[in-house]
Amino acid sequence: MATYLEQLETPVPIVDLDRLTTNLDRMAAYVTLHGLQLRPHVKTHKSPRIAADQLRLGAVGLTCATLHEAEVMSEVCDDLLVAYPPVGAARLERLMRLPDHVRVRVAADDPASLDALGVAAKLGRRIVDVLVEVDLGMHRVGATSPAKALAVAQQVERASALRFAGLQFYPGHIRAHVNEQAPLLRQLSQDLAQYIDVLSDAGLAPPTVSGGSTPAAWRMHEIAGVTEVRPGTYVYNDRTTAQIGACDWDDCALTVLATVISTTVKGQGGIDAGTKALGREPLRAEGERYGAVLEHPDAVVSRMSEEHGIPDLSKSSWRPRLGEQVRIVPNHVCIVVHQFDEIIGVRGHAVETRWPVAARGRASNQTLESPAGRPRAV
Repeated sequence: MATYLEQLETPVPIVDLDRLTTNLDRMAAYVTLHGLQLRPHVKTHKSPRIAADQLRLGAVGLTCATLHEAEVMSEVCDDLLVAYPPVGAARLERLMRLPDHVRVRVAADDPASLDALGVAAKLGRRIVDVLVEVDLGMHRVGATSPAKALAVAQQVERASALRFAGLQFYPGHIRAHVNEQAPLLRQLSQDLAQYIDVLSDAGLAPPTVSGGSTPAAWRMHEIAGVTEVRPGTYVYNDRTTAQIGACDWDDCALTVLATVISTTVKGQGGIDAGTKALGREPLRAEGERYGAVLEHPDAVVSRMSEEHGIPDLSKSSWRPRLGEQVRIVPNHVCIVVHQFDEIIGVRGHAVETRWPVAARGRASNQTLESPAGRPRAV
């Protein structure tokens, strides 16, 4: 028996399957056209189902932020990049417990972190590929000069269980509209060239130069030396991506289906999607606003509590009806997916499929117990 949106208890994340397919196909075509490799970040969808589609369309591997993501994605992929500093004994032990058939890559920015990584790799009897992370403007992590990046690469080369795999950067500071990114991309290209040149002059030409970020993903071919891209948001897109021109409004595949639960206050309509459904990340250019109605993008969620959202109707002709369902395009889709256990796939108003957000959270797939049943020190 068919299920329809009207039968779903809200709030719930729904994905337009046709839009999802278009988004996946478009990125696969882009990297093929420009001779780049695609290693998409799974932090957005956290789903082996979608990861398998990305791999089927030509992705060379997957990028993960957490060890739980890597554990889950090892079921469908044998080449994983954990794009997060490998710091801490528990993280390292868990990293080495990934299945033997998986080629493990990590990002590192400090020689001090490599001693422990090298020991863990030896004990785990595996070779770990290391991408040297460099800071090209985000100022979050990454080697802050070519000389420091070279020191990390040389430390990798000295470690018997580690292998220098190249450079990694995240241009998350580039949030301008796609049509206004040119000066920032030129600067990015110039800065990256300094790192590539210093390593190449030292005999360590990077085999891979990996760049991330959906907002700038469609222009990564303009950055000299880049061989690989790691976008994540593009699979679903969101209000931020649409606002900067990295997608059209009609490319937003994931929305939060919500119900109008109150119309008593003039000029607004209360919905059952609050911070626990939409997150609380505002748009940089807009301030405290958290999503918009798909069919009425001028109706913007201006206030939230945990279970309530309040769309501002002052600039919209939409007048909500009690019990009416609406689709909310969130500001940041990644944190919305992380709030739910399951995604609903739809075509039109019909529910076609469901899949779990399998890599949600940080729980380990392994038990931390010794053979005697006692907790094991990590």
